[in-house]
Amino acid sequence: MGRVPVAALALLAVTGTADAAEYPNKAIRMLVPFSPGGATDIIARHVATKLNEAWGQPVVVDNRSGASGNIALDAVARATPDGYTLFVGNVSTNAINETTFAKSLQSRPSRDLVGVTNLIEIPHILATNPNFAATSVRQLVDLAKAPGSKLNYGSAGIGTYPHLDMVVFARAAGFAANHVPYKGGAGQMVPAIISNEVQAMFVNLASTLEHVRGGRIRALATTAGARLPELPAVPTMAESGYAGIGTNAWNGMFAPVNVPRPVLQRLHGKVVEIMNRPEMKEMLGKQLMSVATSATPEEYTAFVRAQTAKWAKVVKDNDIKVE
Repeated sequence: MGRVPVAALALLAVTGTADAAEYPNKAIRMLVPFSPGGATDIIARHVATKLNEAWGQPVVVDNRSGASGNIALDAVARATPDGYTLFVGNVSTNAINETTFAKSLQSRPSRDLVGVTNLIEIPHILATNPNFAATSVRQLVDLAKAPGSKLNYGSAGIGTYPHLDMVVFARAAGFAANHVPYKGGAGQMVPAIISNEVQAMFVNLASTLEHVRGGRIRALATTAGARLPELPAVPTMAESGYAGIGTNAWNGMFAPVNVPRPVLQRLHGKVVEIMNRPEMKEMLGKQLMSVATSATPEEYTAFVRAQTAKWAKVVKDNDIKVE
């Protein structure tokens, strides 16, 4: 391959800068891989509203649930890399799916998407339906081990982190349970546990706190490093004898990998500025979402790739198969 003339490189640089200066000059589409109501959808809508206010262009949240997030993932990976198609995903879609859906996923998130910035981190709870007899992690384990036990647990799909967390927990505790996946994420998981369709699950606290406070869901333990001020009576998984089990989930923004760097930097700068506004931090904090942004797109992309390798080991060690 011949060298690109210096003049051509200069023209590309000028064009990229011009694109960034004009960006955005039309509507932005922000794909969310789950149904409305879950944490990923909540944070996407907050960011979309603020970007619209800042830039005066529509930012449309497009919920495309299904296939554990892969429908939306593939759509963004195939989109024109111009900054007008974005993706708000999480640890499942952007770090785990690459391994669990290696045979069916048309794209590879670590190759075909670039990180803009992390957005939030969310503690999770080990939750049960309030009519389930267990009021502690130990009691849940004992009941799950009992002869004739029929414990159903929910997740956002095979291979998602709520599924993997329960697989790791069940293996460590020595019990078996029936997995019921919900393609719509927390938007479908939460109604399922409230209605007793499933009896237990790992689920983010942002989507469930009011239900816990209202007695519609019981929190047996949190995945946080210490007890949470919002739930001071609820022990951690470590206190319950299962240190290291359970995920404090992250959600972040992504774009197609070849988006012009000046556009990527403009996106990163504005989103980080929005996320770190005191009023945004305060509002999200009340919903148990901690703002956690990335210093650069490159830093976030490297973080996600490291997470991809970590979860690949969990999947392989537990022989998780996605048909």
